[in-house]
Amino acid sequence: MKFITLIFILLSSFGNIAYAYPPLQLYVELTPAGGTLKPPAGKYSGPIIIKKPITIDGAGKVEIDGGESGTVITIKANNSVVRGLHITNSGTSHNSVDAGISIEANDCIVEDNKLDNVLFGIQLKQADGNIVRGNTISSLDRDISIRGDGIRMWYAHDNTIENNVLDKVRDFASNNSTGNRVLGNKISNSRVGMEFIYSHDNEVANNTITNNITGIVLIYSNELSIHHNRISHMRELVGAGLSFKESAEVVVADNEIAHCAIGMQANSPLDPGNRMIAENNLFTYNVLGLYFYGEKGGHIIRNNRFENNFTDVLGSASMTVRQNIWSGNYWDNYRGFDRDGDGIGDKPYDVYLYSERIWADRPKLKFFRGSPAMEMLDVSFRLAPFSQPKLQYSDKKPRVKLEK
Repeated sequence: MKFITLIFILLSSFGNIAYAYPPLQLYVELTPAGGTLKPPAGKYSGPIIIKKPITIDGAGKVEIDGGESGTVITIKANNSVVRGLHITNSGTSHNSVDAGISIEANDCIVEDNKLDNVLFGIQLKQADGNIVRGNTISSLDRDISIRGDGIRMWYAHDNTIENNVLDKVRDFASNNSTGNRVLGNKISNSRVGMEFIYSHDNEVANNTITNNITGIVLIYSNELSIHHNRISHMRELVGAGLSFKESAEVVVADNEIAHCAIGMQANSPLDPGNRMIAENNLFTYNVLGLYFYGEKGGHIIRNNRFENNFTDVLGSASMTVRQNIWSGNYWDNYRGFDRDGDGIGDKPYDVYLYSERIWADRPKLKFFRGSPAMEMLDVSFRLAPFSQPKLQYSDKKPRVKLEK
């Protein structure tokens, strides 16, 4: 180790003379398999390729500069550890997925690193059983659609992604990746908080996703468990807190979805057995709490709370919403009684379509939502409807008391 330290000193001095940072790759090569490399505090140049299992520990005092070319650190050896580094200045190519760190191995740990001014943050490419924990990631300062993903999983399975902070990236993207646990992350000021495409059997829990365009998106991804997340302030355009397309057997439980243009939107299940279950969630202060599209319903919506939304539920057609299974939800608009004191309303909570159908069918009329004219029209329709209003949905056992 004294020899390595001497080389560090010599190359650092040379680097200062040449107005360049000393390369770290040499010391990676000199570190034996299973060994730990602790560079002296300072700045070093990349790129770095790890081809044998070692630990690089920067202790929060080492910066690696990629020189705006390619990926800064590539991990190709199983059981490697990279921690405590400041990683900056990757390349700018989307085609080559220029990243701060690219994990292309199994059972590695990447933790407590700071990545900034990188296109993609951390990529897991055909990488299984890794831990990505406690990293802070931001992308290049450019338009949101041409940034890179903060974390990108591609054919990556059984990984743990936890307690990372992603800010001003493009997306958190999972493609064809299964069995992952995404826990306790904070994602803000980005495009899509999390996106799962053909990614089955993942757990998404205890994350905070706020001030993005869209929160969590599932596309052709089955058997996900999405629980105890806080998703808020997806208000740009038609931003949705949760959005599902043809994703079966998804459980959405114990989440808080607040201040979104749409709290949650989902299409009808392709097969009646492949239903989405939404239970014990709070939908509050959304323009539209739930939106369903497709030819028929079939989801199970139970024991949720709907409070202070502009509109609680709407669908592309009456049948789409009505054929969902509604039970035990709390609705702040319910006007029934509970004479036996069991916490369940004495009559069902039946919701009919009145003037809200107008702006649903004619999007330009959304401008008038909440206006006195629309309220007057709604009241007149309820008092003297021109035709029999359609039942939109019915909760047979609405809750009238909230559990303390």
